[in-house]
Amino acid sequence: MMNVNTRIKLSLMMFLEFFIWGSWFVTLGTFLEKNLSATGSQTAAVFSTQSWGAIIAPFIIGLIADRFFNAEKILGVLHIIGAILMYQMYSATNVDAFYPYVLGYMILFMPTLALVNSVAFNQMKDAEKEFSNIRFWGTIGWIVAGLFISYLFLWDSAEGLSSGLLKNTFLMAGIASALLGLFSFALPKTPPKVSKDEKVTLSDILGLDALSLLKDRNFAVFFISAILICIPLAFYYQNAHPFLSSIGVAGPTGKMAIGQVSEALFLLMIPVFFKRFGFKITILVGMIAWAIRYALFAYGNAGELSFMLIIGIALHGVCYDFFFVSGQIYTNSRAGDKYKSAAQGLITLATYGVGMLIGFEVAGMITDNYKLTDGSIDWKMVWIIPAGIALAVFLIFSLFFNDKNKGISDTQLNNA
Repeated sequence: MMNVNTRIKLSLMMFLEFFIWGSWFVTLGTFLEKNLSATGSQTAAVFSTQSWGAIIAPFIIGLIADRFFNAEKILGVLHIIGAILMYQMYSATNVDAFYPYVLGYMILFMPTLALVNSVAFNQMKDAEKEFSNIRFWGTIGWIVAGLFISYLFLWDSAEGLSSGLLKNTFLMAGIASALLGLFSFALPKTPPKVSKDEKVTLSDILGLDALSLLKDRNFAVFFISAILICIPLAFYYQNAHPFLSSIGVAGPTGKMAIGQVSEALFLLMIPVFFKRFGFKITILVGMIAWAIRYALFAYGNAGELSFMLIIGIALHGVCYDFFFVSGQIYTNSRAGDKYKSAAQGLITLATYGVGMLIGFEVAGMITDNYKLTDGSIDWKMVWIIPAGIALAVFLIFSLFFNDKNKGISDTQLNNA
């Protein structure tokens, strides 16, 4: 077991990593609309920078972090540069000026998600038992950021929005990024994983060696479904906060943190669902949850039906964990030792890269299409469409995925 000092350092690292992300990403859609008067397509372009970051991240990790420098040092440099970019985002007065900074930031930030994991895993003798306790503090960091914005600083209140205070989220994220950047140099040493002389191919970096898994019809159905379900996922990231703010929900950022609490709780239920119902049922529950949550958003309001919105937010744990986390476990079980890392890289590239890129573009087009003459948005239709897409993916998967293996063995579940 790791010593207390190391555990505290790793926990603080995770807290700050996700505090930074939660400080600005949740409110980004509302900021773009209120502060920079962005259109739906402009907002989509900004959110798509996350996908470009996810696509480029493997190159930074595979070509630099794994070969030449300690992970904690690269983490420090990326976050210090990130703090500077955050200040530029804070200072931007229009979308055109904002975009290059957010693109640069996401290209640098997305690799840090893998780097913090590398630093943590390098200090663990039994990652299966120890990692979740460290990663838990990342979820806490995201939640605390939301609570600060809504209930401490009131940046997302009606008065805060009208005063343009939401841009202060970038200052908060920038300060936290600078702190983590400096703190990273005090983290445990995590040397490169491979020799700088060892050849690394494009297939290694992008996980393309795992494409052979697509010969399995069931895995191919899952792979395509994973890309398609990212379309409704993108609607949530891009539109949930602007939607809640525009209809008058008080403290929307803080309330959206309920989704992270839910995510942590439902994560514990995945092994139970796998053993009792198998992968197919578990992932179908995750898919139908997307359709239900968006139907709740479509017909709920900030008044007497506000409970529908809260339930929709709370479903985030089912939506995310039961599909994406379950999918990672399933991929791990089907890949085998030879393609395990490659398969996870391929799924990440397909979902957070390609899938979300398509999703943000679709979400932006739909939002623009249902913008009314008075400048407001027909939110009912904006949510009905992704609900329909999620339902269609649910039907496709239920009809064409016919894996005879009901469940995944305890060994596979524990090793995932």
